[in-house]
Amino acid sequence: MNWETLYCPNPDCFCYGYHLYQGFMVKNGSVRGKKRALCKACGNNVALNYATAYYGLEGDYAIFEMAVRALAEGNSLRSTSRIVEIDKETIRKWLDRAAHHCRLIMLELWNNLHVTECQLDELWSFVHTKGGHLLTDKVFRETYGDAWVWLAFAPVWRLVLAFVVGKRNQENANLLLKRVHHVTNEHIPFFTSDQLPEYKTAILNTYGELYYPERNGNRGRFPKARLKPLPGLFYAQVVKTINRGTLSNMATKIIFGTHDDIVAQLESSPVSSSINTSFVERDNLTQRQSNRRLTRKSNGFSKEIEWFEKQLWLSLAYYHLALPHHSLRQKLSKPEPTKGNGSQKRWKPVTPAMAAGITDHVWTTKELLSFRTYPEKLIQFSKSGDLFPK
Repeated sequence: MNWETLYCPNPDCFCYGYHLYQGFMVKNGSVRGKKRALCKACGNNVALNYATAYYGLEGDYAIFEMAVRALAEGNSLRSTSRIVEIDKETIRKWLDRAAHHCRLIMLELWNNLHVTECQLDELWSFVHTKGGHLLTDKVFRETYGDAWVWLAFAPVWRLVLAFVVGKRNQENANLLLKRVHHVTNEHIPFFTSDQLPEYKTAILNTYGELYYPERNGNRGRFPKARLKPLPGLFYAQVVKTINRGTLSNMATKIIFGTHDDIVAQLESSPVSSSINTSFVERDNLTQRQSNRRLTRKSNGFSKEIEWFEKQLWLSLAYYHLALPHHSLRQKLSKPEPTKGNGSQKRWKPVTPAMAAGITDHVWTTKELLSFRTYPEKLIQFSKSGDLFPK
């Protein structure tokens, strides 16, 4: 863990938020083998692992890291418990600890992203019971039944910009686009999706502007304000025709923008040559492979929606920061030697976060769990809790 990022956590101290070498904090030995620092301004002792996933952890750090890595790689709670030989309830607590930490990491780093292309899709799953099997007394539990993972995906970086877990309704579609707007800069991405009608309304609500139509004649009420797309908003749909469970035809439809606008967007895209949702659909498979709770026809499904979201935060943070993506790798100008007698290294591994410019190297599990979030960011996230609820 890095001493330079440690700060005084006392909000009443005038050194609150200042790093070790910026304020009045000094190293102050250790207690039970855990290093700590002292703030001379307020006299508060701060553990070195404060504001990391290790803070307050009583177990072995190496076993904790192995358990988190096993969960992020697609193992269930019980299988992870057997791998690390730790009780399942302890693994469950560790998942909660790691998920909350990964959530803060992504909320801090996913900021002001310049996204040129964004694909939208929904990934089906369920919580506790499939929707068709719900009993009458469970129908009124909104958290039970079919649970859709709404995804906004940047295909250039293979990066999940935002996600929402919930029912397939307009409210969650609107929330997904709000989150996309929250993490991107002023540039409006080129959107593509399937023919779900909720996307059009959600995009227009987020990237639209009000205007007042002219009144016909001199009598009657003035027309109500309506929304129109902002200049630079381009959106196209992939329209699929499915006959008896088989794709029989696929067409495209331009929703916002002209044909020439869409052609210009495709010509400038480094990954797409036609209107498609192929990248986000391929990412759906990646999510199912790396998240046990999304695996079809298994007993690893979530029993509560809160744990479903926690596993998503962990698996997505691990996917973006610690897992190199094969299609993003870069060829080295000169092959590098490897350890032992193996063949020379010809490719540089690249993660989606590296492709987006968020980080400059592949993170280890220890780096992921020991990342420290700054207090001003925590305050900002608490104020925007409507966009990213716990």
